[in-house]
Amino acid sequence: MSDRLARNSVDGGQIVYFLDIGHLASLKFPSHWFENTPQGKFTLSMAFVQSKYYVDSLSENTKRGLRQKVRMGIFPSQAPIGYLNDPRTKTIVIEKKSAKVIRLAFEKYTQGDMRLEDVATFLAKNGIITRSGKRISKTRAAFILSNPFYVALFKYGGEIHEGAHEPIISKKLFDEAQAMLKQRGQPERKPKNEPQPFCGLISCASCGMMITGEHKLKRQKNGNVHEYTYYRCTKKRKDMKCPESAVREEEMNRQLSSLIQTVSLPTDWAEELNLMAIAEHKSSAQSMSACVKEREAKIQAISQKLQRLLDGYLEQDIGRTVYRQEKAKLLSEKKSLEGEISSLSHKQNDWLEPLQEWLKAASRLDAIASDADLFVKKVCAKEIFGSNLRLGGKVLAVATGDAQENGSVSVPTQWAALRAAHASVGQMPTSQILVPREGIEPPTQGSSGLCSTTELPRHFKNRIFEDMFNYFNAFFDEKQAFVRARDSKF
Repeated sequence: MSDRLARNSVDGGQIVYFLDIGHLASLKFPSHWFENTPQGKFTLSMAFVQSKYYVDSLSENTKRGLRQKVRMGIFPSQAPIGYLNDPRTKTIVIEKKSAKVIRLAFEKYTQGDMRLEDVATFLAKNGIITRSGKRISKTRAAFILSNPFYVALFKYGGEIHEGAHEPIISKKLFDEAQAMLKQRGQPERKPKNEPQPFCGLISCASCGMMITGEHKLKRQKNGNVHEYTYYRCTKKRKDMKCPESAVREEEMNRQLSSLIQTVSLPTDWAEELNLMAIAEHKSSAQSMSACVKEREAKIQAISQKLQRLLDGYLEQDIGRTVYRQEKAKLLSEKKSLEGEISSLSHKQNDWLEPLQEWLKAASRLDAIASDADLFVKKVCAKEIFGSNLRLGGKVLAVATGDAQENGSVSVPTQWAALRAAHASVGQMPTSQILVPREGIEPPTQGSSGLCSTTELPRHFKNRIFEDMFNYFNAFFDEKQAFVRARDSKF
């Protein structure tokens, strides 16, 4: 009974003190009596000491078991959303349905079009809610997006540990989510006006400010009402007066459609590029074992550093704070290298399908340019031109040196290669573009045996393909190959 009466020294001492001052006459239990005598108080004190020993031993044994699970890479607590605690094997396994939703939430958030509220709504629509059946809060959504558990790392006891469970997302995708959380961690601002379709796409050529849209109503004396949408510079610069005037939405739409059409991929180019890609795919037997071995050697070196770091901590050569910081850095670097190895193993054969999908998308640009849906056209233009569209003198143009910004690194795109190809064709003399047709039949009169200007020499096509393929590899995110490989398991 003393185990339940007092499990710490303060409570036990207070009960003995109450016996001393007479607040308690005696303690009587079904199996034990403790009278208010020296012998009774001595026996009670011994019972309290045994109770304290039992509690301390139980706590130490429990902590020892938890530390052992942590060393084995098993998170000693309830698994987060996307995982399940397997009671049979005492491990944590992936819950396929919710794991797919979590992965999609990471991907959608890193695209930059979703807020934390939107992530919470997306999770709720896909059946991920709180235990009480309520919608996940914005704070909880941020915690999910910043939880390293999804890359096989977990926090325990103030340290980062390497988990034995299977990751749901790649380390690269997780790092992008952290960068997006840091970037978007700004106070919310409510929009004053409803945004027009082309807002956030174009900037002013004179002052560099963004172009905004205004909706105007014109009422005539005869009662007719006309609606117009104009796009103009926001003119927020205080050091200069912007001279640019407004442009009607219809004219802006026409010029943007013309720009999109200039980078459309002709059908014969797409067919040729597809054939060359297939041939390249069949002949690409070059092994990436050297790169993999190099990264494996780095991982082995990191493992040795972790062991030396642990030895130094156990020998008390370094403090706990330094140990935890350095351990977290080394584990993060190790996970990044493991992600690169996984990416290299998929990169060999996973580029063909995305390239073919892009060829189809580039071939459909003419149809998109003719479409009346302005928001679809804006999305397409944003992907192609990035933030390089400028409006000056009522003329919409692409700024020079177009490259999409990714942090502080300028990343060229496959669209830039396609525009360069169009520009090169336009600057080439006709004699270099026209080549003899293949075949043994004699040339017809008037044609001189030459093909049309839409058909390019094979050597020029090869150069176009090499440039576009290199740009494509730089632009296409390796996480998509990882996602497709992961999806095949579910």
